[in-house]
Amino acid sequence: MDGSNALGDFLRARRALVRPKDVGLPGGGLRRVPGLRREEVAMLAGISSDYYLRLEQGRDRNPSVQVLEAIAGVLRLDADATAHLVGLARERPGSRARPGHRPEQVPASLLQLIDGWPRNPAYIQNRYTDCLAANALATALTPNYRPGVTLLRAVFLDPAERELRRDWEDLTEEGVAALRSEAGADADDPRLRDLVGELSLRSERFRALWARHEVRPRRGRVSRLSHPQVGDLDLQSDKLSVDGTDGLTLVVFHAVPGSRSAELLDILGSLTAPPSEGDRHGSERERRGRAEEQ
Repeated sequence: MDGSNALGDFLRARRALVRPKDVGLPGGGLRRVPGLRREEVAMLAGISSDYYLRLEQGRDRNPSVQVLEAIAGVLRLDADATAHLVGLARERPGSRARPGHRPEQVPASLLQLIDGWPRNPAYIQNRYTDCLAANALATALTPNYRPGVTLLRAVFLDPAERELRRDWEDLTEEGVAALRSEAGADADDPRLRDLVGELSLRSERFRALWARHEVRPRRGRVSRLSHPQVGDLDLQSDKLSVDGTDGLTLVVFHAVPGSRSAELLDILGSLTAPPSEGDRHGSERERRGRAEEQ
């Protein structure tokens, strides 16, 4: 991730994913590269091969939106990936101001809000998937939902997460695509570079997914868990941007009312809930009674 030619890196990676037959071209003969050749992309997009070559090599950084959209159509990019492509072409090295690092502050009102949700696991993360806050029920889902854990690292490297996630394959794919979306053209971000470098070295799957340059903003999804205490849970997770912060996201889980997952979530909550005032007083009376008997 040197960020010197993010546009070219993206075009090459996505070109390699498109088979000739996907765009109506014959796929026979010897091909030195997977996917489409440069001249095939240029022909289908209605531009010269030389111009497309300059784009991939980073020698032309002022393509029109019309040209980029034509290339996006050839590469079969969806709306999110097309917007990412246009953003890469508009960014310039060093153009994004990088303020000095400041500790991220979770608004106190937000902490109070999630702590007041006894039936909804919830946590707050930053753009690098660092968990900054979590309520007790979220931590009961997985101990990695706690401050100080980088969630993407945990999902790829912690064997317990692989056991927990029945949808681990989908989750890892979506997580990498979301990180790409968050990064945009800012590949020189030191924190992002360190995270990508570590995961690329330690996880073959991360390395393969990162090389695909797929882009997908963070969206809600159904999380399919196999919890060691209560069994299989299907929980909807919604991701909400926190206004007034630098990219913080609130993630909230809930189960379909009346479902088996809702019952199991209530059981998990009862296992983690602190004792009520009555329970504490009753326990104290029992201790006193046993002491008097002795």
